[in-house]
Amino acid sequence: MEVAANCSLRVKRPLLDPRFEGYKLSLEPLPCYQLELDAAVAEVKLRDDQYTLEHMHAFGMYNYLHCDSWYQDSVYYIDNLGRIMNLTVMLDTALGKPREVFRLPTDLTACDNRLCASIHFTSSTWVTLSDGTGRLYVIGTGERGNSASEKWEIMFNEELGDPFIIIHSISLLKAEEHSIAILILRIEKEELDMKGSGFYVSLEWVTISKKNKDNKKYEITKRDILRGKSVPNYAAIEPNGNGLMIVSYKSFKFVQVDQDLEENMNEDMSEKIQVEPLYYWQQTEDDLTVTVRLPENSVKEDVHVQFLPDHINIMLRDCQLLEGKLYSSIDHESSTWIIKENNSLEIFLIKKNEGLTWPELVVGDKQGELIRDSAQCAAIAERLMHLTSEELNPNPDKEKPPCNAQELEECDIFFEESSSLCRFDGNTLKTTHVVNLGSNQYLFSVVVDPKEMPCFCLRHDVDALLWQPHSSKQDDMWEHIATFNALGYVQASKRDKKFFACAPNYSYAALCECLRRVFIYRQPTPMSTVLYNRKEGRHVGQVAKQQVASLETNDPILGFQATNERLFVLTTKNLFLIKVNTEN
Repeated sequence: MEVAANCSLRVKRPLLDPRFEGYKLSLEPLPCYQLELDAAVAEVKLRDDQYTLEHMHAFGMYNYLHCDSWYQDSVYYIDNLGRIMNLTVMLDTALGKPREVFRLPTDLTACDNRLCASIHFTSSTWVTLSDGTGRLYVIGTGERGNSASEKWEIMFNEELGDPFIIIHSISLLKAEEHSIAILILRIEKEELDMKGSGFYVSLEWVTISKKNKDNKKYEITKRDILRGKSVPNYAAIEPNGNGLMIVSYKSFKFVQVDQDLEENMNEDMSEKIQVEPLYYWQQTEDDLTVTVRLPENSVKEDVHVQFLPDHINIMLRDCQLLEGKLYSSIDHESSTWIIKENNSLEIFLIKKNEGLTWPELVVGDKQGELIRDSAQCAAIAERLMHLTSEELNPNPDKEKPPCNAQELEECDIFFEESSSLCRFDGNTLKTTHVVNLGSNQYLFSVVVDPKEMPCFCLRHDVDALLWQPHSSKQDDMWEHIATFNALGYVQASKRDKKFFACAPNYSYAALCECLRRVFIYRQPTPMSTVLYNRKEGRHVGQVAKQQVASLETNDPILGFQATNERLFVLTTKNLFLIKVNTEN
């Protein structure tokens, strides 16, 4: 059995700036243009049965504005009339109205349990589209933006089951066979899950192919399903279609229908075993008491218990109930057992080492359950009192002051579970590479080169580092390509942030709140006048600027996209353009 390689992300030191001094607030006005939409954006609010954190991550925080990375400054959204609307910007001062490029054949409002419609720009001439009801469209568009050749035509249209959203897609051409691989996401109910939220996340990898040029029909040729317990922060198919990369807090694995059923049965059995332990045991400083439930009508002659100084063996007729090495030595000659009236076997073990607390009865055995009495719990709590407290500082003169979480800053608090970056092989469906991201918090993803996989941005210490996956380089699969200084620390203070993005040329990063405000963080640039740092006694040649834009609307922000020159912000009824950079 092949084991996944444990890898690490290699930071390029020349891209870090240890002497970065922070962002300087600039009051320079940012040109902002507003377009009123003909029809409102097709926003789908969460239903009462979509109450988990995963539903909020996947659908509640959905970005309704889509950037076509194959063409410059071209964005799309879907309105409540089922129209896909496009705005391509050539000149800010001569903005036209968003134009309709395609209309969904179905009435979106007729489906009660629909999700938000989603779109992904697979290549310069292909688009994948979901209407949010469970139907997938693959559309040939011609060269988008070219009025002579652009024509949106449905090449594949099929119902795929429960509603889903599209995460990623790629176009492949191998030996005259054209295929499109699509990654779709669902959150589905799990009836057998009694401990968690009752839902699981399903990622389905669907491949649609046309065998040869003569055959005009596209058909589904492959469907693989991954299952996990958290919505992935990042999921993308490799450009050659040979693998898949996922960043998530909880691991994913490929499943099949028959395997899935078998696993559920095994989980159900394991839960039953955990609910009914084989034995219960409790202890004092001097002895231990073990209670074993016996079948009805059991008599003394059916039971055989053997005591040794560091070993125990319990037999019921010809079946062995419990056998193994004890955690510590006992006085085997003074240890006894009896059968009680309620068909239970009680065993009394006398400790050799009085006062020693046993963490387990039999070494390595997990079939029993320890029962603590209230006096023991109180004694343990008293011994641990110096480590924690509900009060801020109850006794400041004490030698060991308690730790208090209020001393931590917001930016130092991470999720309890560390996330991981996994690469799955498309043929074997096995995990081939794993990177434990630890406290490297995921921030956002961006398409730098549409022919490559999307980049993802992680927090490293106080900085935000941008990583470009390279599936062809097995030894160095993730390349550090850019750094946004101190952005990891700065973004942690923005409690109301909703969307995060950066320019494909890394010239700036931007984030927006749920309402109105947009924050822009530029890379350090040379100053026209030289500044002097008195504290360090040196000249400052460049400064990183922070700018804030406030939109003239009270509608919530539904979409957010960044290009090299502009920021696009979508609200329910308006589309805003913020001119960030000039062409040079």
